[in-house]
Amino acid sequence: MQNVYIFKRYEKKYRISEAQREALLRETEGHLIPDSHGKSRLHSIYLDTADYRLIRESITAGAYKEKLRLRSYGLPEGNDNVFFEIKKKYKGIVYKRRILLPLDSAYNYIAGGPPPQKGQIMNEIDYAMRVYGSLSPKMQISCDREAYFAADDGDVRLTFDSELRFLPNPEGFGGEGEEIIPDTELILEIKTAGAVPMWLSAALSKCEIFSAPFSKYGTAYKKLNFPYKGEKL
Repeated sequence: MQNVYIFKRYEKKYRISEAQREALLRETEGHLIPDSHGKSRLHSIYLDTADYRLIRESITAGAYKEKLRLRSYGLPEGNDNVFFEIKKKYKGIVYKRRILLPLDSAYNYIAGGPPPQKGQIMNEIDYAMRVYGSLSPKMQISCDREAYFAADDGDVRLTFDSELRFLPNPEGFGGEGEEIIPDTELILEIKTAGAVPMWLSAALSKCEIFSAPFSKYGTAYKKLNFPYKGEKL
């Protein structure tokens, strides 16, 4: 899944306990296959304006939300490749497009250099960078991710994120920062191209797991006690 560059899907999030994670995996035994990349430490650096316009608009937005970020599966070393992603959500559907770049090329571009690639995805990223103007790394979000996909439908994917940490104004990838939620809790994300399968819906109900809006970046932003409007993330 990490080598896919264009996504269009529904995403639902659930804030759960370790006991609920274990119960859900028992109830879905035989339906889920571990992702080929197994467990990994994800590091995402979110780009924003000096006044955090993107995350403020995301918190208060109605039908449309947008984020730009760098993402690495594992801690990049030297000039390793990282993903440059633009993620949009419109009326419940998530559209994510990304390119793979050497770390130095990504940083040089963010600092004002020319687009490091050609192509439609680069054009979309470049357009957003120019529209917002003066974007810089404002927040690093890190977590341990354990991923699965449905044995009978590769478009159904579950991820469990734990050990969530945030670090404001990162100078690069690395460091852990403060916790976003208690380490006793996890964020489950279910990603599908359509409806959630009946077997999964039944397992969620049995484990008393219910969806609720949650934003890692938004929650971290609120923890910094910045002014914001709106009640839900």
